[in-house]
Amino acid sequence: MNYRVLLAGLAVSLVLGGCASKPTNDASLKTGYAAEESRHKPLKANDPVDMEPKKWLVADLETRELQGMNGPHDLAGRTLEVASLKDIRLVDKEVILTFDDGPAPGKTDRILAALDKFGVKAAFMMVGEMAQAHPATAREVLAHGDAIGSHTFRHPDLDKMTFDAAMNEIARGKDAVTKAIGTDVPFFRFPYLADSRRLRNAMAARDMIVMDVDIDSKDYFTSTPAAVVERTMKQLRQRGRGIVLMHDIHLRTVRMLPVLLSRLEKEGYKVVTLKYKRNPTPATNLVAQAQTSMVR
Repeated sequence: MNYRVLLAGLAVSLVLGGCASKPTNDASLKTGYAAEESRHKPLKANDPVDMEPKKWLVADLETRELQGMNGPHDLAGRTLEVASLKDIRLVDKEVILTFDDGPAPGKTDRILAALDKFGVKAAFMMVGEMAQAHPATAREVLAHGDAIGSHTFRHPDLDKMTFDAAMNEIARGKDAVTKAIGTDVPFFRFPYLADSRRLRNAMAARDMIVMDVDIDSKDYFTSTPAAVVERTMKQLRQRGRGIVLMHDIHLRTVRMLPVLLSRLEKEGYKVVTLKYKRNPTPATNLVAQAQTSMVR
């Protein structure tokens, strides 16, 4: 057996990382935010490794799944033009991929590269202070043709703020992302999914589309990239369709994404591209739930 090859494969599959600044549990979709994740040194040739056969299986599975990554691919689905949340109607085997909390240099760009290899687009919900700090990466997302939304300025829990303070935080985040990329951002997602009817009505009055979540990858948990893929696919098989939540600030997400895209393609899913269509008439009921109702 070539142990150097084995160690190289294990180095990819065993890398963990990331943290959440707010405690979470499996029953909640309220997610964590972290500007950077802890770094782990790569394994060296003489370092001890876990010799459990299941670890070898994971590495071998990832290798086999990525063999056909260079294409051709048939994962791209239709383009869905939306003016409100009620326009997001997915059929079975359709998914919308979304990434929160970036942009993060060194991670967001690698996620864009993986999406491009499979010919699909996603929606990036950017934190204002991150877009302000990394405008070049934010503009790279725009140049790739992906949808962009805002995610407040500092990623606070809006449940714990007054209405006026929450609205100020939302507006500040939207302005920061808009300034970074040079164009308006109509999509919005609540940090930790901590919303209220009053806030959602305020978003609707401003022609902003609140992005809910159907499938939570929980990529902010300390788990292997392979575990993130399995958790996401299990939920998708149960629901059949939906908006998938991921984060472009975690290295495990960067590493698991090509495997997830490969799995989606093999199981017959299609990735829907979101495009904003400005409503020519005054908004009236933009807070209706999507056909795939939000999981809380």
